[in-house]
Amino acid sequence: MERILTEGKKHKLIPKVHVNQFNSIGGIEMAVKHNALSVDHLEVLTDEDLEAMKNSNTMPVALPSCSYFLSIPYTPGRKIIDSGLPLALATDYNPGSTPSGNMNFVVATACIKMRLTPEEAINAATINGAYAMGLSKTHGSITKGKTANLIITKPIPSYGYLPYAFGSNLIDTVIIKGMEVE
Repeated sequence: MERILTEGKKHKLIPKVHVNQFNSIGGIEMAVKHNALSVDHLEVLTDEDLEAMKNSNTMPVALPSCSYFLSIPYTPGRKIIDSGLPLALATDYNPGSTPSGNMNFVVATACIKMRLTPEEAINAATINGAYAMGLSKTHGSITKGKTANLIITKPIPSYGYLPYAFGSNLIDTVIIKGMEVE
């Protein structure tokens, strides 16, 4: 990993590292040392892993639909947030371990299985997710000057309903680059 990250830097590549899916062997510390944009998976975390991420620019990313599909432990999202770290959510859309790109399911699963509040899960899927992709200056929040990519839900009683109704399609309208898409 050290060699790959060092060589990548020579070609101006920004590291994003998949690590700690099944065990912890120092990958997070190495990723942070190389200023990785994100460390993704994190189903297995030690206290040393959490400490390594503190005071770094590396975003922890959980992939809860992977845990669901493979029947492996979920990233300890509550522990990550309670330790003072940010958290992003993603699908890891992968035919071998996560053949779904359904972010509604990811947000709901993060609440149900990782103990995030709906507000934390939405934040993790939007602004923190944009950061984990290197897009937070232009995407991830409804802000003047940012790209207008957003969804409008069907009428719901509160955003707390999103994880509660995890099997329901609550999306009414999708807007990409300020234009409604069908």
